Amino acid sequence: MAESISNVPHSKIKEMFRALQYRNYRLFFAGQGVSLIGTWMQQVAMSWLVYRLTDSVFLLGMVSFANQIPSFLLGPFAGVISDKFNRHRVLLVTQFLLLLQASLLAYLVLTDAITITHILVLGAFAGIVNAFDMSARQSLVVHLVDRREDVSNAIALNSSMFNMARLVGPSVAGALIATVGEGICFLINALSYLAVLSSLFLLRLPPMTRSLDKENVFKSLGEGFSYAFGFAPIRTILLLIASLSLFGMPFSVLMPVFARDVLHGDASTLGLLMGASGVGALCAALYLASRKTVLGLGKVIVGASVLFGVGLIFFSFSQTLLLSLVCIFFTGLGMILQMASSNTLLQTIVDDDKRGRVMSFYSMAFMGMAPIGSLLAGWAAEKYGVHYTLMACGIICLLTILPFALMLPKLRLLVHPIYQRLGILPEIAIGLRSASQLATPPQQDKV
Repeated sequence: MAESISNVPHSKIKEMFRALQYRNYRLFFAGQGVSLIGTWMQQVAMSWLVYRLTDSVFLLGMVSFANQIPSFLLGPFAGVISDKFNRHRVLLVTQFLLLLQASLLAYLVLTDAITITHILVLGAFAGIVNAFDMSARQSLVVHLVDRREDVSNAIALNSSMFNMARLVGPSVAGALIATVGEGICFLINALSYLAVLSSLFLLRLPPMTRSLDKENVFKSLGEGFSYAFGFAPIRTILLLIASLSLFGMPFSVLMPVFARDVLHGDASTLGLLMGASGVGALCAALYLASRKTVLGLGKVIVGASVLFGVGLIFFSFSQTLLLSLVCIFFTGLGMILQMASSNTLLQTIVDDDKRGRVMSFYSMAFMGMAPIGSLLAGWAAEKYGVHYTLMACGIICLLTILPFALMLPKLRLLVHPIYQRLGILPEIAIGLRSASQLATPPQQDKV
C-alpha cells in the first residue's frame, strides 16, 4: 500500500512529461530550449538598448512593429510553403538565416557601430524569416510524437520550454547588461542557434511527401482561408487570439519604461519583471502539460483571458516593485494559459493537410497583430502615459472575451463530431480502449 502511494507523484510527473519519451521530440525540445534562452536575452537587451539610445517609447513600439509585422503580412504565404514543402528543411534554412542575423547584430553592438536604423532593418529581416519559421515549427511538432493523444502534451511542454527560457533569459540578461553591457547578450543569442541547428540535423523523420501540384499559391491560400474562417470554432479562436495580441501583448514593449521611469530601477529591474512574467507563464504551461485531455479547454480560455485583463489593470497602476512582480506574474500566467490552450485546440481540430495554413493564421493572429498593438501603445503611452495606456488595454481584453464566452456552448456542439472521430470524448475513448485493450481511458473532464 505504501509503495503504491509513493509511486503516485512519480506517475504524475511521468504523465506530465510523457511527450519526452519520443527521441525526436527530446532532441527538438533540448535544442529549442537552449536557443530560446538566447532569444529572450536578446529581446531584453534590445528593449534596453533602444530605450537607452533614444529615450523614446514610440521607437520601442516601432522596433517591435518592424520585427513582427512580417508575420502578419507573410503568414498566409508561409503556411502554404509549410503545407507544400518539407517542414524540417524549411526550419533548417530559417534557423541558419536567424543565426546570420543574430551574428551581425552582435558584431554591430560589440563594436559600438549599432544605430536605430540597423536595429529596424535587422529586425524586419528577422521578422520575415520568423514568419516562415513559426508556421513550419508549429506544424512540425505534431510529427515528433507517435501517438495523437500525446500531441496536446507536446504543445504544452513546448510552451513550458518557451516560458522556462523566458524565466532564465531575462534574469541573466538583466545582470549581464548591468555589468558588461548589451553586446554579450546578442553574442550569446547568436551562439545559441548552433544548439537548435544541431538538434534539427539529428532528427530521424519519415519521408514527408508534399503535394507539389500545379495549384496556384493564391488558390491554396484561398482554400486555407475558406477552411479556417468558414468553420466557427477555428474562426472564433483566431479572432480571440488576434484581439488579445493587439490590445494585450504590448505590455511587454512598455516594460523598460516601467522598470526605469516608474519603478526607478535599471536593467536588473527589467529582468526581474520579465522573469516574474515568465514564472507565471511557466506555471500555466505546466498546468496544461498535466492535463490528459483537451476537453474543458474552452472554459480555461475564458478564465485565463479574464485573469490576463485583470492582471494588466492592476499592474498599470502599481508603484512598488513587489506589487508589480505579483501583478505581472498573474498577467503572464493568464496570457500563456490562453494562448497555449487556443493553440492546443486548433492543433486538435484542424485537418493535417491544412495544418500549415491554419497555424500560419495562428501566427498572424499571435505575432502579427502584436506589432500593430505595440505601435499604437507606444503612441498612446507618449500621449496619455503608460499607466492609462495599460489600463485601457486590460479593460479592452476583458471586453473581447465576452463574445467567445457567449458562443462557447455552440462551439462545443460544432467540435463534438471531430472529438468523436478522434476518440477524445470519454464514451468514445472507452469504446476504443475496450477494442485495443488500452490501460487507462482519457480523463473525463467536462466538455
